[in-house]
Amino acid sequence: MPADLAVIGLGHLGLPLAQAAVASGIETIAYDPRHTADLAAGRLPADEGALTAADLRRMLAGGFRPTSNPAELGRVRTAVICAPTPLGADGALDLSQVADAARELAARLRPHTTVILESPAYPGTTDELLRPLLEKGSGLRAGRDFHLAYSPGRLDPGSRTHGYANTPKVIGGLTPACTESAAAFYGRLTDKVVRARGPREAETVQLLETNYRHVNIALVNEMAVLCHDLGVDLWDVIRCAETKPFGFQAFRPGPGVGGHGIPLDPNYLPHHSRTPGHPLRMVGLAQEINHRMPQYVIQRAATLLNEHGKSARAARVLLLGVTYKPDLAGRQGSPANEIATRLMELGAAISYHDPYVPHWNVLGHPVPRADSLYEAAADADLTILLQPHRTYDLQSLTVKAQLLLDTRGATPVGAAHRL
Repeated sequence: MPADLAVIGLGHLGLPLAQAAVASGIETIAYDPRHTADLAAGRLPADEGALTAADLRRMLAGGFRPTSNPAELGRVRTAVICAPTPLGADGALDLSQVADAARELAARLRPHTTVILESPAYPGTTDELLRPLLEKGSGLRAGRDFHLAYSPGRLDPGSRTHGYANTPKVIGGLTPACTESAAAFYGRLTDKVVRARGPREAETVQLLETNYRHVNIALVNEMAVLCHDLGVDLWDVIRCAETKPFGFQAFRPGPGVGGHGIPLDPNYLPHHSRTPGHPLRMVGLAQEINHRMPQYVIQRAATLLNEHGKSARAARVLLLGVTYKPDLAGRQGSPANEIATRLMELGAAISYHDPYVPHWNVLGHPVPRADSLYEAAADADLTILLQPHRTYDLQSLTVKAQLLLDTRGATPVGAAHRL
């Protein structure tokens, strides 16, 4: 049967989009051969924390149809590409899965279809990569025979205040008609649609929003190190600073920066997209600072152990919360892996606890999972809180743990060593 929407790529962007569409009564198919069988059986992809199994069951009951048949892509009004674009070995975005999705779609593309790219991408990707692939494979012309647009993904997984409906959606189409067609689609899902001048502007919105987050986290991470050296309570500084009603937004330090929002360093832009002087040098510096945070956590951990007459070698270290965000199962970019790796290299005996992660491997070996959180904390020489899940009773944790390093400032003041 025909459907209104095809979502191509079922990850942290595609699944929430499909969920919102189904909830709005839009007939939705999902094309991602890697996950079709699991989704049809009610199983979420591994490391997908945005939805729950109950969410998926409701979607399936509401008519959501995962498919591995590419022919179905030619029977929809709107196709949204949400293929992942991970960082490659060279530090640049790997757009190969976007290109593969475009080729699959192009071979079945019909006139008057609206095609939207949501995957993280460089400015120019929609026009310079996606458009030629769609036109060559279909024989149709973008802006004349079919609509083409970009819309940056804007999701706050696990948020209780910001969902799909109340988060404005930015749209940039190849032509004004393309923009309006994409806006008409998203207008069925969200309360507000914001029209950008074109796809490059919409792509650059994502560049700005993601880099803004990473640069500000880098600033507060540097402040965390400075305040520790000065003997200043950073968390009190932030508490006071955020009372300023203008010109300040509070960010908080942590052991690293995880999540799917990858900062885009201009040094890795495609050559034809670069500008003389690469003006966003601050982004590269922010990445450097944030990448140092796991090692800083290790230094603080080793110092704390030494101050209590213990060595990192053979120390029993418990890691709490190994996901990239509280109360979610996703581990994309979580600093826990690097922290665990560095501790193991120092000779520490690592275990972990996370209610959302039943199994965890580091360096190809399974990490022992603590069955009883508070008994494990009492037994460990050092407990490191990496992610303060709501299920954790932090007051009890501070009482039970022999030695506690809180990297998120979540424990009561004075009850633990803070980052």
